Amino acid sequence: MRVADFDFDLPPDLIAQFPPATRGASRLLHIDPAGACHDRQFADLPDLLRPDDLLVLNDTRVIKARLFGQKDSGGKVELLVERVTDEFEALAFIRASHAPKPGSRIVLADSTALDVLARQADLTRLRFPRPVLDVLDALGRLPLPPYIEHDPTVDDDARYQTVYANEPGAVAAPTAGLHFDDAMLARLAAQGTRTARVTLHVGAGTFQPVRVDEVADHKMHSERYTIPQATVDAIAETRARGGRVVAVGTTSLRALESAAQAGPLRAGSDETDIFITPGFTFRVVDALITNFHLPKSTLLMLVSAFSSLDIIHAAYAHAIQNRYRFFSYGDATFLERPANLNRPT
Repeated sequence: MRVADFDFDLPPDLIAQFPPATRGASRLLHIDPAGACHDRQFADLPDLLRPDDLLVLNDTRVIKARLFGQKDSGGKVELLVERVTDEFEALAFIRASHAPKPGSRIVLADSTALDVLARQADLTRLRFPRPVLDVLDALGRLPLPPYIEHDPTVDDDARYQTVYANEPGAVAAPTAGLHFDDAMLARLAAQGTRTARVTLHVGAGTFQPVRVDEVADHKMHSERYTIPQATVDAIAETRARGGRVVAVGTTSLRALESAAQAGPLRAGSDETDIFITPGFTFRVVDALITNFHLPKSTLLMLVSAFSSLDIIHAAYAHAIQNRYRFFSYGDATFLERPANLNRPT
């Protein structure tokens, strides 16, 4: 497959720059197993779910991962913390006229000095003088995606975070979850649709463009995930009742499918660089709630694998014609898998 197969023309004015006035006020494109498109509102989601279904939510919390400072030499530096590796260390992407060398220091706005330890591929390992998360809370800025053109505001601090965010560590929001508010979760619980949690800390690699021509040549950045035993048990109970496992977001899906690649779904924590493209065999997830994704992106490849490339191209053309809002602050899709597509034997 070629990356160009996953391209489409998107009018720039359809890229959502701000969230809707209230959570859940988005539109919802229901793409049924036959590929037909049904225009709905996100408030209609309970009508598309069954009492025996299980929603799997990613409870990662976005950290204020963007920092600004200067090198020992005085040159300006912009940091994007990709992941916190322990209490006092982190890996970061660095933007500077010349990359700082191991053994040097980066000084932040309040004179906090970070030690540059080593280069790891396109990342730099840094040591902080006090807990990384404390420094980020005090000095960091929310890392809004590059296609959102305004500087982060207080409203973004709240709205670029799910209402169930609990585990700090992501540098990008699991954006399908941004549509849910407490009232929606209560409605779903009242009708018998249960929820379970996973944690996948979304890395900065989610924003990295695919720079190769052939899909098979692309290498994914690794991300950390955790699946509790309670979630494994809830999925088994859902299967026994004949219900569906519905992933809220591609991050939830990637965590679940990663943990089931070697056999039955297992609880625990691990790293994943899983790259889901057409032909992938899904072992856990039956339906997917997700936003609209960028042209030629790995996430567009994932939803094409979950459905089909032809269905996704047709659905995105429908969305553009009907002026759905795209990307992180945009509208949502509810995607049901075609029967017998890439199912385990």
